Amino acid sequence: MSSTAAAFFDVDETLVRVKSMFHFLEFYLRRRGEPEGTFARLTADLRAAAAAGTPRQVVNRAYYRLYARESAERLAAAGEAWFERAVEDDLFVPETVAAAERHRAAGDALVLVSGSFFACLDPIAAQLRADWTVGTRPVVRGGRLTGEVVVPVIGAVKGRVASAVAGVRGLDLARCAAYGDHSSDIPLLAAVGRPVAVGDDPVLTAHAELAGWQRLVPAEPVRAAV
Repeated sequence: MSSTAAAFFDVDETLVRVKSMFHFLEFYLRRRGEPEGTFARLTADLRAAAAAGTPRQVVNRAYYRLYARESAERLAAAGEAWFERAVEDDLFVPETVAAAERHRAAGDALVLVSGSFFACLDPIAAQLRADWTVGTRPVVRGGRLTGEVVVPVIGAVKGRVASAVAGVRGLDLARCAAYGDHSSDIPLLAAVGRPVAVGDDPVLTAHAELAGWQRLVPAEPVRAAV
């Protein structure tokens, strides 16, 4: 591993085809034996808020309140089971995974940066052999989630994560790369010397073209319903 270079990757719809938080929640509710329609009921307000333009940070916090009083150990075990099933359904985006493999072969560290949490991120990180993973961290007391989080890893926070990781690990951000699929990933991409806009988000694409950033467009559409 190079001591001064890393590749930072957003996760949802960049490395994986789904919005992991919602995809996992649907799986977890089914695994817990909840009635049909529970997932749609619990997420209706979140989707409406997102569609109305509510900041992603606010929606992110609201999502984690759905896990209040849930066991962290139980969620982690469910995450492993979710991942095994999701991999069978073609979870990963091959083009960005190939990019990650090229960075690893070149000696770059791999860093995942996501608004998702340990239940989803831990098995993904293990599969990709990521060196570090920074996600939204739920507050846990007595082994159970409180429903609150420390800081949603969304938007500008992703850029600060890159700077913080660089400071701790002695990275040269000018030599680092970053990959993201959404306009909220712009702070992460702007923090490095080798930004790559993934997919076709119109705001991100326009920004990338003006800034002269590299683009990576997967052969198959990445966005999914969940």
